[in-house]
Formats: sequence, structure tokens, C-alpha cells
Amino acid sequence: MTIVGEPLRGEQVAGSAHYVSAEQIEQLGHNDIQRIVRQIPGVSVQIEDGYGLRPNISIRGVATERSGRITLLEDNVLISPAPYSAPSAYYFPTIGRMSAIEVLKGPASITQGPYTIGGALNMISVPIPEIASGRVTLEAGEDATYRLHAHYGARNDAGFGYLVETHQWQSDGFQSIDRGGDTGLDVEDYTVKLSYAPDNANHRVELKLQYAEQDSDQTYLGLTDDDFRDDAFRRYGLSALDNIATQHEQVILRYEWDISDRLNFDATAYNNTHERSWFKTEGIDFDGSADAESFSRTSWFDVVQAVNSGEALGGLDSDQLQGILDGSIDTPAGSLQLRANDREYFSRGIQLGLDWNVLIGDWSHSIEVGLRIHEDEEDRLQRNSSYSQISGQLVRDDIGLLGNAGNRVQEAQALAIHIYDRIEIGNWTLTPGLRFEDIEQERTRWEIRPGSTLDPASRSADNLRDKRSNDTTVWLPGMGVIYSVNDELSVFAGIHKGFTAPSNAPGVDEEEAINYEIGVRFGDNNLRVEAAYFLSDYDNLLGECTASSGSDCEIGDAFNGDAVTVQGFEMLLGTNLNPTGEIAIPLALAYTFIDSKFDTDIGNTDFFGDVSKGDPIPYIPENQLNVSLGLVGSDWDIYLAANYVDEVCVRASCGAFEKTDSTLSVDLSGSYNLNQATELFARVENLTGEEDILGRQPYGARPNKDTTASVGVRFTF
Repeated sequence: MTIVGEPLRGEQVAGSAHYVSAEQIEQLGHNDIQRIVRQIPGVSVQIEDGYGLRPNISIRGVATERSGRITLLEDNVLISPAPYSAPSAYYFPTIGRMSAIEVLKGPASITQGPYTIGGALNMISVPIPEIASGRVTLEAGEDATYRLHAHYGARNDAGFGYLVETHQWQSDGFQSIDRGGDTGLDVEDYTVKLSYAPDNANHRVELKLQYAEQDSDQTYLGLTDDDFRDDAFRRYGLSALDNIATQHEQVILRYEWDISDRLNFDATAYNNTHERSWFKTEGIDFDGSADAESFSRTSWFDVVQAVNSGEALGGLDSDQLQGILDGSIDTPAGSLQLRANDREYFSRGIQLGLDWNVLIGDWSHSIEVGLRIHEDEEDRLQRNSSYSQISGQLVRDDIGLLGNAGNRVQEAQALAIHIYDRIEIGNWTLTPGLRFEDIEQERTRWEIRPGSTLDPASRSADNLRDKRSNDTTVWLPGMGVIYSVNDELSVFAGIHKGFTAPSNAPGVDEEEAINYEIGVRFGDNNLRVEAAYFLSDYDNLLGECTASSGSDCEIGDAFNGDAVTVQGFEMLLGTNLNPTGEIAIPLALAYTFIDSKFDTDIGNTDFFGDVSKGDPIPYIPENQLNVSLGLVGSDWDIYLAANYVDEVCVRASCGAFEKTDSTLSVDLSGSYNLNQATELFARVENLTGEEDILGRQPYGARPNKDTTASVGVRFTF
């Protein structure tokens, strides 16, 4: 289930590895992955919905969008809906049910492909307990927010174990829609685990079944800058119907065999299915098409930018465009496009692993060999409907034909093999590794043809539009080194070839980079420090068009960004400022500096914007700082956490209205143990009420979460 497994083992990895334990997550009271991972140096987040439902996470400067450039895992199994064919994370596990988080960077990440330039993020679910025990967490907060997390499990003397778990979360949301509407969420999550592991047996088996539903009133439509400054938490009435409903199922079957004291074998079979229906506003036809099939769309991003800059668009001046956004101006029949973005995914495969510990001369080897056979698929059957806005209300004019917004399947088959050896000799640790990926991708599209008697959703040779494919084979070597100066101080370095799987677009190169790092670690009974310099030298930066990018390009198309250099510095510090006192004062600090630049003049592109040599990579902040300070008594604690992020460019050109705000947010949390079984807790997020523009994609300025307070109780038995 784990890669690192615990903080001490993370410090022994030849490369940067970080482990966030359940205790650390509970200390600050976070249920939002975005707030958790910003405690880890080198990790960047592009805020979108404020709750972390579909986070945009980057590691060491890779693209943030939908976390599609990092390897996402749950219990060491790929968890994106379709990791190869459609890696955008439109499903993300409920963080409130996780027991720990792991992040791997550097050469150690080559064991966790296919995305190895930035690294891997592994979320660890609650394990089956060794003794009969459980926990119930109840929480209530502002905006009618309620959360329940409960689990109970046991093992008997015969070796049978089980865990049952549920996580329920709902909220009315922190935003308000013009003329009324919901902006909240409703999430249901259920997990069952069964295991058989008799004492002293060398065989173990575990079955995990997980099911999740989500219904959230989320939108891609943001605000103009003036409207944002007036009310950052406003939403236009144009987004009143926007809603996403999802279902996710996971089955994992694990088998472990201790062949001998030095040789272990494990096998994992997994199957993930995901369905999503995101109904949301897409754009406007200024003349009014009247029917959904002949719609000629202008993106809301262009409308918002035109209002920001005071320019005309579609024959309307900026005041008239503002009136459309406000709902004070009626639009022609069929002028507004809303799309039912319905998609179905599966991701399944088999993983085999062999761990062999052997002593050869004076050299101690821990050899890990892994093989994964994987396939995944994204199936789109989407519908555009046309609406008009009358007296501020949306009126449907044409429901449209099923398939008019996309009728296609994209699929991938992949074979991945890695070998990784940890060699210890004296004060030295060497970790040579090699990863092999063989990927076959294909996309098939069908279309609606005028006058055809076929069902619009048909998939036959008679309405076949096109097919395309792209095959990739790559070898990814890497090497890490640790030199232990003494028991407290060590120096590490590494080099590896990083890789991002390309899309199915022919002629598009895979994303590759040679990655370097060098760092130092120090740890004693009261102080832990880690600092590292990293460099990623890209041969080609890959850009892939998605709806969430807000770019004027065809969804699924990919773009070569040519050579790019990303370099930076990471530092992590943890200590107790009062180690001998009755009240502990823990201090934790994580700082990241990233310098990311295009190395060539590319010119004007649909995806990256107008790119010149030296321009920054979008959404990668230069400076980030996260600091938490606590007071901890025998049965209580209080923590204050502050997070600073620089402004970022949302396009490489970084022109007018193409930047976010720099932001400083502060959270306060505390807990009190009534007794050994009962704990009270409370927290306030965004304590100072900051209202900053943290994103502009897909369609306008987007805020951080409003000041939100909550209280709760946790029972352990």
C-alpha cells in the first residue's frame, strides 16, 4: 500500500521523499488535499474550486492542470480515471478518509511511472487495525457544512480481518449565484476491506472495495476583475445550471508471499471505473444559432478578457458584454451553449513485484523488480444544448442531438517494467534504477452527418469521422546516491531521465527531461532539516488542450513547447522551540523557489499563448512559503499555519489580465482531549479573510475559499 511507509524511511530514500502522517493531517485539521500538500516543498497548487474536489497539483514545475503531469496513486495503485489515455484527474479520492500522504521526487520516482519528471503522490487509505477498534469524526461548519467519517475493523486469531468505513460530506458552498442557485457539494464515500493473514504464515491476501458518489454545483465560469474586486465570492447567473455528478468504483485484490527471509513476491489486480456528467456553460454565439447543431461558440474566457480590457467582441462593446454577464441584457434565442460533458472511464491492470535482499561481498543489495500490465479508456458521448438569457433566467431553446459535442473513445494499453537496486556499502548508498514503458494509444471519433438516418449516438463505419494513434517506447535510467557523514547528517544526489506520456495525437513528441538534484539532510532528536537544489532540462514541454485549460483549441489536441529549463531550491525544517518545557512549541517550515523558463521563441500558440525565450511556464510560482507554529500541552494543542504564494502568469506572455495575485492565507486550528476516547476540535480557514485572484482558467478570475469556521468531535474506541 505504501511506497515510503514512514518518515524515517523517507529520510533514507536516495532522493526527496516526504511522508505526511495521520497525526500531522489531524494537527491542522485539513480535509483539503491542497492545504495538505503545500506543507511539502516543491509542490505547487492552482486553486480552482476552493475545496480540492479536482485539484491542480504540480511537483517541481510540471504543468498543474488537473494534476495530469504527476503520478497519482491510492494505496500504490494508479487512481486517475484513465492515467494514460486521459490523465486529467476529474476524479480525486476523498482526502478526509485518508490516513497518510506520500510524495516522491527525484530518481526514486522512476518506480512509480508513467509521470516521472515531477514525481508521484500516493494517498494511503485507513488500514485494517491489528485489534478491534474504530473512530467516528463529526464536524459542522459555516455554509451548512457537515462531515462524518467513521470506520471500524478487527482481526481474529485465525487471521481474518475486516474494515468498514464511510465518509459523508456536504456543504451549501461559499459562493452566491446572481438571482439564486446552489454552489455546494454532496459527497458519499464507502470502503470495505477484507483480509486473511494468519500468524506465522508466509501468504497474505486482501480485498478492497470502494465506492464514491459526488454531486457538486461547480462551474468553469469565473468573474471579470472589476466584479471580483466588488464581490470575490459572486457567481454569474449564467452558471446557475452548472453541476457535476460522478460515480467511482474501485476493486483491489492483493496477494503477498514471503518466499524466504530475503525474497518476497506480491501481486495486485485492480479495476477502477468512473462516470461523470458535468453540465456547464461553455460559450456564446452572438448572433444566436437557434439550434445546438449549428452553434458557433465564442469562449467565455474571451468575453471576460474583452470586458477586462474594455474592448468590443462579437459586435458588442464591453458594457454590453458586461450586461450579458450580469443578466441585465437579454440574448437572442439559441445564443448560449451549455454542454453535458458525459464521460465514462475505466483503468485496470495487474502489478507484480519481487523484492530480494542479498549480500554480495561487502555490498548489501535490496533489489526491487516490478511489472505492470495496464489498460484504460475514456468514452465521451456529449451533448450541446442551446439556451437564451431572458430577464436574467436561462431558457432552453434546443436540447440538441446526443453526440453533437463529441462522440469518441480514446484508449491506451501499456507495459511498464522497472528494476531498482538499493546498494549499501559503508557510508555510501547507491540506487541505480531503470524503467521501461511501452504505450499504445488510439482515438476513434464518430460524427453526426446531415440527412443521415443513423442514431446520432451510433458508432458504425457509416458515421466514422477519423482514427488516430500514437505508440511510444522509452527507457528511463536513473541513479541516486547518499553519503552518510554520521548518524545525523547525510548528503544525497541524483540524476534520472523523466517522462510524461504523450497524447494520441500523431507527430507530438513525448515530454522528456533530464532531472538532477543535490541536497543535504540533518536530523537529531529535536531538529530536522532538508534542503535540495533541482534542475529539470526539458527536450520538449508538452501542452494538451482540455476544457479546463480555457484555451482556444480542440479538446485532445497536443502541442510541443520545445526546450524548457526548470530549476529551483527546496527547504524543509521542523523543530520544537521548547524541547524541555511542559508546553511544546513545534515549528514547521517549507520553502520552495522555482525558476521556470521557455528556452526558445515559439511564437503565438493556442495553448501556451505568445511564447518568447525567457517567458515563464504558466501557473508555476517563483516563491512559496508554508509555516506552522503550535502550542501543545498534555491534552490540548493550538496551531497557526500561514501560506504565502507569489503571483503567477496564467499564460507565457504574462500580459494584461494574465496574472494572479500573490496571496497570504492563515489557518487556525486547535483540539482538546476530554479523555482518552473523546477529542474536541475546531478550526478557522482563511482567518484574515483574504480575497485574492488565485486562478483565471478556464473562464475568468477565481477566488480562494472564504473565511470558514467549523467545530467537531472525534470518538476513538
